[in-house]
Amino acid sequence: MAKIWFYMIVIGIVGSLAFNNLGALNGVILSEASNAIEFAISLAGIMAIWMGLMNIASEAGLIEKIGNKLGGVMKALFPKIPKGHKSIDYMVMNIVMNMLGAGNGATAFGLKAMDELQTLNHKKDTATDEMIMFLVVNISSLQIIPFTIIKLRMDMGSVNPSEIIFTTVFSTLITTFVAIGTCRLFQKRSRRKIR
Repeated sequence: MAKIWFYMIVIGIVGSLAFNNLGALNGVILSEASNAIEFAISLAGIMAIWMGLMNIASEAGLIEKIGNKLGGVMKALFPKIPKGHKSIDYMVMNIVMNMLGAGNGATAFGLKAMDELQTLNHKKDTATDEMIMFLVVNISSLQIIPFTIIKLRMDMGSVNPSEIIFTTVFSTLITTFVAIGTCRLFQKRSRRKIR
């Protein structure tokens, strides 16, 4: 990835020099740098709010209650995880935050979930089926209210920033089902090969 960014930067600079457009390049670099800082600060605010809310929800026992409600789904998706294992709490927090569109805020809980799943892993250099399934669920992430995208649309001056909610729910529901089904299919195939 670092090489790709390096080549893109070099091509941009060489292209600006070749077309005698170095002034425009400098202007873009300066303006986009300040835009990037503003964007990062606004996202940090959203992440701080969601992380705080999720920690409060966890301390109040709400995450455990949500986990109990999702117990059947979680057991079907992650059958080898023992009941009451700490990874379930972190996975539930990650899934809930993804459903609310706070994907960046969900990352910390996803990493904690993976750490906890690693404690159940007997082959430390190989991902377990549960780890892979969690990654698939996390990446496909069903979203009910895409707060981050709505905020970005508001920042860009959208007349109706929340009009994407239905299409987001519909498309992420499909991607989540397809991703889980595909993952299950590959897991069954790999188990057959091992036998």
